[in-house]
Amino acid sequence: MMTVLVTGANGQLGNEMRIVSRTSADRYIFTDVCQADGVETVYLDITDPDAVRRIVQENGVSAIVNCAAYTNVDAAESNEALAEKLNADAPGILAGAMQEAGGLLIHVSTDYVFGGDPYNTPCREDQKGTPTGVYGMTKLLGEQKITASGCDHVIIRTAWLYSEFGKNFCKTMMNLTATKPQIKVVFDQVGTPTYALDLADAIQVVLKDYALHNCHGSCSEDSGDAPCSYRKSGIYHYSNEGVCSWFDFTKMIAEYNGTTQCEVLPCHSDEFPSPVKRPSYSVLDKTKIKETFGIRIPYWTESLKKCIDNLKR
Repeated sequence: MMTVLVTGANGQLGNEMRIVSRTSADRYIFTDVCQADGVETVYLDITDPDAVRRIVQENGVSAIVNCAAYTNVDAAESNEALAEKLNADAPGILAGAMQEAGGLLIHVSTDYVFGGDPYNTPCREDQKGTPTGVYGMTKLLGEQKITASGCDHVIIRTAWLYSEFGKNFCKTMMNLTATKPQIKVVFDQVGTPTYALDLADAIQVVLKDYALHNCHGSCSEDSGDAPCSYRKSGIYHYSNEGVCSWFDFTKMIAEYNGTTQCEVLPCHSDEFPSPVKRPSYSVLDKTKIKETFGIRIPYWTESLKKCIDNLKR
């Protein structure tokens, strides 16, 4: 049995990690800087190296799942220092703690590390990052700090995350299509939605694989006192299967929500001015994670229907 520490536990992905942990034999510690009704949350400031080191050592933490981040893309442009602290410095601190403990850091990153170059084929893990704004830049820097730390790590870039929890595009569009006669949604930004529960399931697969295959210092290939490294460390991509625009995403939300009386119109991105240019094409190639961990990824409409059915219940 491992002890797994989850940061950002009261966010979208953190809440889904709470759900999937119920069927796990591992011990979970759910942390955040804010409390939430009905769930136990341990306070942890992941920008405090001493606090992170202390909770890892006192609880014998074998793996950290970092679901915490500064995710407000527009606001990051005027809050660069805070975005860098949460998206770059904090992952480096978590990586350092796992390096010392000989454990695994699973870190969630983003498709926003891309976007500066015109793409028309799915982005691969080894593709150069070309972020267009502070959010993507700080997330890419966080990846680099984790890699440089030398700790066992699985960095998972994802995109267009939604769930039953918190504020997200799916819940916003369910409300708008139910209350407005007409809305406009951009059609010139293309990617793939990701149901946070599916991502949480994928993270569970990685954790089980790590527990099974990491030698924790016991194998004959180990040299010295440090455990041998996890051979599947690296960067991976995960979103649901398929491709759509935000317009297509909204049309399906309205259909599954039963709010098709609202007229959804396609529009260009420049009709919604933003301080940062968003990627026009950020479809992620998931070949690596599927082949490495044997993960089956659901098609995006299949997962969207499940989430909306859960919300309506």
